[in-house]
Amino acid sequence: MARLIVFVSALLVAAATAALAAERERALPAPLTDADFRPVDRAEAELGQLLFYDPVISGNRNISCATCHHPRFGTGDGLSLSLGEGGIGLGPARVADPGNLPEQRVPRNAQPLFNLGALAVHTLFHDGRIEADPARPSGFRTPLEGDMPAGFASILAAQTMFPVISPDEMAGHYSENEISRAVRLGRFTGEGGAWDLIAARVAAIPAYREGFAAVYPAIAAGRPIGFADVSNAIAAFMEFEWRSDDSPFDRHLSGEAPLTGAAKEGMDLFYGAAGCADCHSGPLLSDFDFHAMGAPQLGPGKGARFELHARDEGRMEVTGHPADAFRFRTPPLRNVATTGPWGHAGGHDDLATFLADHLAPNAHAPARAAVLPPLPGIDDWRIMDDPAEQTAILAAARPDTALSAGEIAALVAFLDALTGDRGAGGRLGVPATVPSGLPVER
Repeated sequence: MARLIVFVSALLVAAATAALAAERERALPAPLTDADFRPVDRAEAELGQLLFYDPVISGNRNISCATCHHPRFGTGDGLSLSLGEGGIGLGPARVADPGNLPEQRVPRNAQPLFNLGALAVHTLFHDGRIEADPARPSGFRTPLEGDMPAGFASILAAQTMFPVISPDEMAGHYSENEISRAVRLGRFTGEGGAWDLIAARVAAIPAYREGFAAVYPAIAAGRPIGFADVSNAIAAFMEFEWRSDDSPFDRHLSGEAPLTGAAKEGMDLFYGAAGCADCHSGPLLSDFDFHAMGAPQLGPGKGARFELHARDEGRMEVTGHPADAFRFRTPPLRNVATTGPWGHAGGHDDLATFLADHLAPNAHAPARAAVLPPLPGIDDWRIMDDPAEQTAILAAARPDTALSAGEIAALVAFLDALTGDRGAGGRLGVPATVPSGLPVER
């Protein structure tokens, strides 16, 4: 009888194990295919490549999209919080210009650019301030909808409206150039608005005029180049350049080469006991929803210019709903191992430490492992040094999930398996020159 009981128990354990394995497999997304992405015209992408690396679209002609989103740094910049206007150099070597100090750091970590051409992407930015909304005339919900130019081809194209009019990112400080002056006056759209001025700069360059005419028939027929055309080309480049669906995880999903060892153990945790897939679901490993995870807050925060606090309340900044306080968009995870520092404010420079703190924020003191070039007169730790602020952030977070060091290592191995063969290298790469003749950041 004892042997029978042992035998039956073993069968039940085996059955339960098989059931759990089957449940994990059902939770796995289907492999990505061409049907999951918008089609991209290569000639449009090549035009966008030049614009992406050309500083001509920044107020002072000294910052390109690549300054904060460079392939050398996982399509980010390797900093916790970027230095836009007033910075010199590239990546972690970027420093404040002593002759033109930044007014503040960019308040949030530069997000990676992988798979932004996927049809599943319907929300952008850490707080989701731009969203697809077919019910609206523009097709998008943004804080500047009333000022939006017409003609954006995608949500990715529309998001370019924001960095180019941010004084701290690309526009420049108030009196430095015609674009920053238009921003100061609140003139974004229409003749003489900031976006119109940027488009005019591009249109004044013969090589760009020829390039746009070759790609867009309406421009070839005589329509002037508009800001939406510039944005659509840049978006096409990003969609083409950083589509990433060639990782070991993708080969596992397609049945080509199953994950093994620590990566398999980490995948089982990710889709099982660790609960990562509760939010990091679907083919891009994101539900594109908003969650409070107790991530460290550093830097200037997201208050208005007249506010003195350094708080970043995340999604609540967009919706105004107190329930959305400290919630941030779930980031997609393809190539995540290459995109540090991690967190909406870049509070961790080590992925394993980030995972441990991310899963159990109440169990650890806030990390101070940020990558921040010195900025005179700036206190980056105001929120971390305020017990009341820390209590509010952690009170909104979900309960801790404690994992062992070995389990964290397995999760890191799985996240490494999300790195595509191209990594951040892309398809077209960094151009040798750009039509403006301005320096290309390499």
